[in-house]
Amino acid sequence: MKRYFHLLTVCCAVLLMNSVFCPDSSARQRLVFGGGPAGGTFQVVANAVQVYKPVAELAEFTVKAEYSAGSTENLIKVDAGSMDFGVVYSGEVYQARNGTLKNHPGKYEKVMAVARLYGAPAQLVVRADSGISRVRDLKGKKVDVGNPGSGAFATCELFLGHLGLWDSMDRKTMGYNDAAAAFSNREVDAFWLFTAFPSGAILMATQTNDIRIIDLDTDAQLSGFYKKYPNFSKFSIPAGSYRGVDTDVPTFQDAALWVAGSGVSPDAVYRLLSLIFTEEGLKHMAGQKKTFREMSIANGIKDIVTPLHPGAEKFWREKGVLK
Repeated sequence: MKRYFHLLTVCCAVLLMNSVFCPDSSARQRLVFGGGPAGGTFQVVANAVQVYKPVAELAEFTVKAEYSAGSTENLIKVDAGSMDFGVVYSGEVYQARNGTLKNHPGKYEKVMAVARLYGAPAQLVVRADSGISRVRDLKGKKVDVGNPGSGAFATCELFLGHLGLWDSMDRKTMGYNDAAAAFSNREVDAFWLFTAFPSGAILMATQTNDIRIIDLDTDAQLSGFYKKYPNFSKFSIPAGSYRGVDTDVPTFQDAALWVAGSGVSPDAVYRLLSLIFTEEGLKHMAGQKKTFREMSIANGIKDIVTPLHPGAEKFWREKGVLK
């Protein structure tokens, strides 16, 4: 019996030493990074950060990418603390902080900017022979406006609501690829995207359709949209981005931001930025998706109109882009 208890004591001591000197990865703090639907650019961001080797090998914490509906869901969950990081459009962060986010009353002040990722232009696609040549021609048409909970849906509702058109259409709610398929099957007359270009969904639609992309900038300017929502800026989709689109198309864009909850450690935010915004880190991100070529030190806080997380503020100040 004495030998048994001696052996048990030795085993416990070994286990204790292993837990102290060889901590398991499961003991690291787990930081959840909200992305978006499977296959979407938001989810690629979260996955890319999670799998980057210097991040994966951190001893202090681990980053876990998590699927979501998109920008709006990420914002709400980051504010609530059920996500630590997320990808959210700058405009939604701005509206949420000011208590003007559509369908979400109250102020969401715990969502703080970390970095600008890329610009996302609004893209409204119709068939070339549809007779739809301007935004107001959508009245009475079947229009896919994006998934509820996504930034595409929220921005579409914001813009078309601003123009007084939101309730004048037969609205459909689908993800981009499903919308492109429905468009090709003539189940919808138009579909709305709010994403980097060229969009894979639009490229898919052009395989079986001649398309037109509608000028959104003209209505944005005439209606005072830019003045009311300063996070949006004029943008042109270059000619040749899609088959049959032979001239630049004026539209507007917002910036997709990496955000963090105010309760996330400044050290964790600073450490991740220090790994991702290096020559090797940016090369890794661009290798995951060409859209991320926009990421740079110079563009790091461009289009951010809301407070930075303290860890991000320290990082960008050291890099000389925040005065």
